[in-house]
Amino acid sequence: MTRILAACMAVFCATAGTASAQELDIPFERYELANGLEVVLSHDASLPVAHVEVWYHVGSKDEVPGRSGFAHLFEHLMFNGSQHWDDEYFAPLQPLGAQMNGTTNTERTNYYETVPSNALELALWMEADRMGFLLPALTVAKLDNQRDVVRNERRQNYEIRPYAKARKVINEAVWPEGHPYHHLTIGSHEDLEAASMEDVATFFKTWYVPNNATLTVVGDYDKAETKAWIERYFGPIPKGPQPSPVTEAEAPLPAAQTLELTDAVQLPRLQWTWRSPAFFADGDADLDVLSSLLTEGNSSRLYKRLVFEDRIAKDVSAYQASAGLGSTYNVVVTLAPGHDVSEAQAALTEELGRFLAEGPSQEELDRAKNGWKKMFFGRMERVAGRAGLLQNYNHFRGEPGWIAQDLARYVGVTVDSLKTHANATLVDAHRVETIVRPLADEGGE
Repeated sequence: MTRILAACMAVFCATAGTASAQELDIPFERYELANGLEVVLSHDASLPVAHVEVWYHVGSKDEVPGRSGFAHLFEHLMFNGSQHWDDEYFAPLQPLGAQMNGTTNTERTNYYETVPSNALELALWMEADRMGFLLPALTVAKLDNQRDVVRNERRQNYEIRPYAKARKVINEAVWPEGHPYHHLTIGSHEDLEAASMEDVATFFKTWYVPNNATLTVVGDYDKAETKAWIERYFGPIPKGPQPSPVTEAEAPLPAAQTLELTDAVQLPRLQWTWRSPAFFADGDADLDVLSSLLTEGNSSRLYKRLVFEDRIAKDVSAYQASAGLGSTYNVVVTLAPGHDVSEAQAALTEELGRFLAEGPSQEELDRAKNGWKKMFFGRMERVAGRAGLLQNYNHFRGEPGWIAQDLARYVGVTVDSLKTHANATLVDAHRVETIVRPLADEGGE
């Protein structure tokens, strides 16, 4: 154990739903180290906890052909030791009550720790060591081990999990070959098996540089002391060549099509998918609100019709899967026992057709918008939620404090705007329909 770790361990072990968008605010300070690391600080002394979060601005969209899954593979490798703490990353922090993890999506990879305030220096040191000194501790044995872990995760979440087979075929139907979203974030078995130590080192040197990362600290901390720690531990890490993440990718809308597959499931499932506006683009918030109108609560349009009244569905959900280069809008129906896909198709066609023709009532729109207001203020209650918001707005908007403007997008949705964007998105000519049948129904209905 290094001197700093030993020293740190010695010390460390010793209403909102009705408020307006303008009232929503996360005070912050943003600055940059000489090596290009972006730092966002937000102080809150209400509880003796601090949250550290690092976003590397690389996701699966930035992977090159033949090397899919690298962004997610690194999420695993980053927890397997670095030069000055070559051991399980969780070991020093978990005994202190820390909560930590990492996630990967198409846009970015993030790592975070929520710790007692007196463990903040340790969390910063740990993050800095794996940012600056991961490769000296990386071995073939570690790579092989985590490669197997990721491949097993793919089997569990994308191959064996009920209905999960549909993810791959939907991705490939909605996004054409060559588009950054065509492949799954988890990557393919073939690409993961082909990954060499040289490939992995090149990926790290390209993307895991301080000038491609944002560090956020939210919670109870001493400002001067925290800045000094950040400079001490992150400042010496050399700046790398500036990476070039993918920021634009055009693709034609998919043609109407039906994809049918079987899976080891008990009930049939129907999914309709459309391409939709990108994250924060005009119409993105309207489609989020549309999802609430359609499937949030017993009185929502699709739930009331398919589950409560007709009882042809066990459940129904609608959601806007927002992403930076373009999104998808999805309606998913799991049939009730004794009912078939054709009943769901007919009910969806009728209910969505009625909505597109008439639009929502003002009452149901206001109810849905209030739900989104509540969600925004709910995310403000925890330091981890505030840190995620600051990072998200910084990454996509270039402005960590964009939360009031974001809520204003939802508050500003009108009957006319919602109807307009719903009609522009839910177009039959570009709908990808996916039907998953139980293996016993392979012969059809």
